[in-house]
Amino acid sequence: MKILIACEFSGIVRDAFIRKGHDAISCDLLPSESNFGPHHQGDIRGFILSENWDLMIAHPPCTYLSNSGVSWLYKKDKTKNMDRWHKMREGAGFFRFILETWHIPKIAVENPIPHKYAVEIIGRKYDQILQPWMFGHPESKATCLWLKGLPNLVETDNVKETWKSLPKKDAQRMHWTSPGPDRWKTRSITYQGIAEAMADQWG
Repeated sequence: MKILIACEFSGIVRDAFIRKGHDAISCDLLPSESNFGPHHQGDIRGFILSENWDLMIAHPPCTYLSNSGVSWLYKKDKTKNMDRWHKMREGAGFFRFILETWHIPKIAVENPIPHKYAVEIIGRKYDQILQPWMFGHPESKATCLWLKGLPNLVETDNVKETWKSLPKKDAQRMHWTSPGPDRWKTRSITYQGIAEAMADQWG
């Protein structure tokens, strides 16, 4: 299969598909952190999207779309934060653009749980919620999938009981990630177990 991994700088999903024998390439504004497979550094809305892809898996920016940040849409005086609303509308519009790419028959778009304002622009709710502990990682981080032409992912290694026995800072490692300029990068990387499930089940 010819596969495009959109908005991915880590190479984790791309490389999982390559190891299964697929022709996969990642695309992001940032350079790839893995040299295992090919990477196009640039805007996904450029020429690369127009090629004939069998499958696209996309990880668009979630900063202004996720439910955890919905309160920032309003200022302390309860008036709208118009800059934030503008960026939210831009982000949700980009998300919808990817999801509705008509010429790619199979699409999966990944993001955290969105707030209602983003869902209104995207046009529909997600099809599935995943947790890392469903795929061998004893951690909690709800991840939503919007799917086109693809079945829901089936869990591969349920370690929920192990996860429940861990201290809170370990069980919710991503939530407790130290503040800093690269915090968003750490939180945005796909878990290896989920990437391998995508390659096994969608490849």
